[in-house]
Amino acid sequence: MPELPDIVAYVEALETRVAGQTLERVRIVSPFVLRSFEPPIDAAVGRSVRSVERLGKRTVLGLDDDLFLVFHLMIAGRFRWERNGAKPPRKIGLASFDFATGTLLLTEASQKKRASLHLVRGRDALREHDAGGMDVLRADFAAFAAALSAENHTVKRSLTDPRLFSGIGNAYSDEILHAARLSPVKLTSRLTPDAVQRLHAATRDTLQYWIDELRRQFAGRFPAAGQITAFRSGFAVHGRYGKPCPECGTKVQRIRYADNETNYCPRCQTGGRILADRSLSRLLKDDWPRSIDQLDA
Repeated sequence: MPELPDIVAYVEALETRVAGQTLERVRIVSPFVLRSFEPPIDAAVGRSVRSVERLGKRTVLGLDDDLFLVFHLMIAGRFRWERNGAKPPRKIGLASFDFATGTLLLTEASQKKRASLHLVRGRDALREHDAGGMDVLRADFAAFAAALSAENHTVKRSLTDPRLFSGIGNAYSDEILHAARLSPVKLTSRLTPDAVQRLHAATRDTLQYWIDELRRQFAGRFPAAGQITAFRSGFAVHGRYGKPCPECGTKVQRIRYADNETNYCPRCQTGGRILADRSLSRLLKDDWPRSIDQLDA
């Protein structure tokens, strides 16, 4: 799922292409993508784009007459920018939005159609799509610490809770926790003040680094298909199971649950302990390695 740095990349790419432009036509290809009916989607046609914004993991086009197009890409949704009038691709095309400068395509490369589009009127209606999490790039340490201690969960779960922190998901939380040298299953109630300080700094530094890196990668061009991804070659641990940690060389480990996977370095983050995987550790029982030494053996 595109997270904060990825959504910022989309927002900035769209700003240079649609800000001030009139939306000439909307084509809804998949009826399931449009989740609102009032105002009708045709109300957006003929309106000029007044703003392009990020709302958590959502991308928002603000239009004339206090209208807002709210896009949630979910896991497999992506944007494409093509010549004016370009047709949505077969099978994965969800909708298209024509401007004089080009056509914005909304696609989803998955059989499970989870991406969504809403058209709402007014800021109050827009706020209903905001889970309420803080923008960690703007929040000071006191606000960050207060949000972190609001509920007692694992630090991984708290970082990815949209009610607490805005725009952080599975991929960047792994990178943040590696930079902070913290176990993903550490309870927030057991974090020392020093650990909270490290986590605050790592969160801001990691997200800002990747915002800057994506700006560099996409300078002057729209992100192409496959370039907005949860698996980047520059990541330290996320998506790198079995590969060496760039800091210590220890093999990156994982915890798998449902459709998600948490990656971590046991030497840098858990004091050498191998965390129990909900499926494999139950299967292997006594054969499950509990330390780096046992893993190597």
